[in-house]
Amino acid sequence: MTENSVPGQLDGDTVKRYLPWVVATALFMEQLDSTIINTAVPAMAASLQVTPLSLKAVVASYILSLAVCIPISGWMADRFGTRRVFSSAVAIFTLSSVLCGLSLNVPMLVAARIVQGVGAAMMMPVGRLTIIRVFPKAELLMAMNFVIIPALIGPLLGPTVGGLIVHWLPWRVIFFINVPVGLAAQILIHRHMPDYRGDQPRPLDVFGLILFGAGTALLSWLLEVFGEHEIDMPVAAVLLLVALSLLVAYAWHARRARYPLLRLELFRVRTFRVSVLGGFITRLGIGGLPFLLPLLYQLGLGLPAWQSGLLMMPAAAAAMGMKVISRPILRRFGYRNILIVNTLMIGVTISMFATVSSATPIAVIILLGLAQGFFNSLQFSSMNSMAYADIGAADSSMASTIASSMQQMSMSFGLACGSLVTAWYLGNLSQSDHAAVTVALHHAFLTLGGLTAISSLSFWTLRVHDGESVSKGGVPEAG
Repeated sequence: MTENSVPGQLDGDTVKRYLPWVVATALFMEQLDSTIINTAVPAMAASLQVTPLSLKAVVASYILSLAVCIPISGWMADRFGTRRVFSSAVAIFTLSSVLCGLSLNVPMLVAARIVQGVGAAMMMPVGRLTIIRVFPKAELLMAMNFVIIPALIGPLLGPTVGGLIVHWLPWRVIFFINVPVGLAAQILIHRHMPDYRGDQPRPLDVFGLILFGAGTALLSWLLEVFGEHEIDMPVAAVLLLVALSLLVAYAWHARRARYPLLRLELFRVRTFRVSVLGGFITRLGIGGLPFLLPLLYQLGLGLPAWQSGLLMMPAAAAAMGMKVISRPILRRFGYRNILIVNTLMIGVTISMFATVSSATPIAVIILLGLAQGFFNSLQFSSMNSMAYADIGAADSSMASTIASSMQQMSMSFGLACGSLVTAWYLGNLSQSDHAAVTVALHHAFLTLGGLTAISSLSFWTLRVHDGESVSKGGVPEAG
């Protein structure tokens, strides 16, 4: 990719100083919005005179829009430039937030959420791509850590802010708070966002988009509604087979297309392959925690929702603290050692939640939360930065698109995995039986912890010096 001519104010030092703030502001808005809506669902349902369950489409439509549109984010950036696409994405997200707040019924709200998902799908991949292009690999980890901190603050504040808003104000305000953040982001974008484009704009792989978009959308929808709606198992099995067939068909198509939507040849790069695929497996265990821990705290410990939310804060605080020290840790021990050992520690931490009961001291639960946030944060920093260690500038757009697509899918898989494992152990017992639910949750933590520990095997294929272009700023040694 090459950089277009930009105003004189966009010198290298200025861009490096302000670009992380640009991307972080947009990411904060996206992450805050994705979590704040959950606590407002009952109030929204009462206002729109529908059942809370019928608002599931509001969440599912957003996820489907993300799954379909993320794959074209790299093509859009190559074709129209990172600044224009990023600015348009923030504008779309902000405007659709206003439309969400003005919606008079569920269909209008779902339509606005679909448009909002389109904007969100362009923000993070294009923002990450710009970070990769601006910062040399020796500074990449530090820049990405800075950008990720708002992603941790957003979910931390979202449920609390959402609860306060629906308690004191109309639920529509939860969407309107995106407006000042979006305007601030636009000012930063036009002042400090560089404009990168592809060296040779490639045509859009429309057939590949249909195959991959339909496959991921159908799969994401199945994972989102499974267990929430009554769906016949034969129908679900057929739809799952169709979704997997579409994805396999895309893989076959991508190997033969001259300009595929997602160039799967990048998986031949060891560090990229291990980071993306190994991270996908690891997230199956980690991804269920945001769903399972509140259930444990509220049903197992009998705590109210607001206290359950407070017990989620130590993990977020530890995660933000880890971002400060992750670079010297990786520089000292290397990606291979860190990912192998840290993945095992995550598995142990998840398993230890199986010991939490009403008799467990709050201090012990806080320590477990701190450990969880610490290890999870180091894991994500390591996997996300190592993915680009051996990716050239010409492939950075494609690599960012593939990584973002896989991460979005892994989020759906992780949540589904946690809920399905818990439901398996619960069996035919009633969910109102708190003792039975607690036992099922304990078994689920042990299962997910074991799965996470086993996923550490995927990182054994790394070599000792892999990723040193990021952690140490040097050239990896041969062998």
